[in-house]
Amino acid sequence: MRIVAIHDIVSPIRSNIANAYIDFSQMTASVVAVVTDVKVDGKPVVGFGFNSNGRYAQHGLLGERFIPRLNQAKPDSLVDAEGLLDPTKCWAAMMANEKPGGHGERSVAVGVLDMALWDAVAKAKRVPLWKLLADRYNGGQADEKAWVYAAGGYYYPGKDLDGLRDEMKHYLGLGYSCVKMKVGGVPLAEDLKRIEAVLKLVGSGDRLAVDVNGKFDLPTAIAFGRAIQDMGLRWYEEPLDPLDYLAHAALATQYAPPLATGENLFSMQDARNLIRHGGLRPDRDILQFDPALSYGLVEYLRTIEMLKANGWSPRRCVPHGGHQFALNIAVGLQCGGNESYPQVFAPFGGFADDCPVVDGRVTMPDAPGIGFERKAELWSVMKELLPAS
Repeated sequence: MRIVAIHDIVSPIRSNIANAYIDFSQMTASVVAVVTDVKVDGKPVVGFGFNSNGRYAQHGLLGERFIPRLNQAKPDSLVDAEGLLDPTKCWAAMMANEKPGGHGERSVAVGVLDMALWDAVAKAKRVPLWKLLADRYNGGQADEKAWVYAAGGYYYPGKDLDGLRDEMKHYLGLGYSCVKMKVGGVPLAEDLKRIEAVLKLVGSGDRLAVDVNGKFDLPTAIAFGRAIQDMGLRWYEEPLDPLDYLAHAALATQYAPPLATGENLFSMQDARNLIRHGGLRPDRDILQFDPALSYGLVEYLRTIEMLKANGWSPRRCVPHGGHQFALNIAVGLQCGGNESYPQVFAPFGGFADDCPVVDGRVTMPDAPGIGFERKAELWSVMKELLPAS
């Protein structure tokens, strides 16, 4: 199996929404296609990838460093014993001549290509990615269904409590049993009214999570935590700067219910520092590392192994991003579930069109690869990168 060509484009995912920290009016994503010399049913196997929301397109890094390194590597150095592309070897080629530390945006660029490589390998083996992962790394065990929750509740211009309730009611109607809303972008009293409005709709705290997106300092995070600690919420997400481990540890001494964080940590080393120094509790807290932003699945596998070695179960991992790549990973590695974006970040958020959410869970298809072709809106973007027939 050889790489014949790699194509990339920048696609807009602009939206007139905001969380406590940023708006998404200028958000973009990189989309790549890795074309191989393997043919299935007379057509070349092409793997596709993109970067998750919250980080911008990586066109410069892809074109200047990571795509050229794959193209210039000796083909035999990139394959496994079966002759298929080996994502771990490809990862090593992409990271050649890169210093450790300072993970920043390069983790996003590598993650885009890593996603495409795994898609191509699973297609070449004619199996869905979740099954490939279960067979290779999880003793053949995979979850029959994935627990998913609907992330939304963003701040829209002119959006009032009725608008927030209508949005969450829509998610419940789609089959979700748990929803998440943004907080921290307005004064505490106003946010508490927003939370109470959604709680009244969903019926119990374990069906609602709140997300600060790293906006608070420690005193504010503690004060907010005291205001919500008796609500029984599913979790209190990213209340502090993601790299301020000492502040997280301090908050954990003051807030006993579940905390969640990790979506803005992009390497195994950063994840290890979080669990070493962040005071998180493996019996209740949630880790949200996003494989698409974190050097891809190759690095995520290292992170999972590190977590196991430190007493954490993969069930505590609920990846950020709401995309099909993380969903396959959650099923094949038996993580705790996956985020979903039913209403924002189109066309990259959401799952295959024939994978409805029923009672808060999704059943995975048996289609080879990640399954992008089964999401019509996303496939209309990706197929632009296909080689001319």
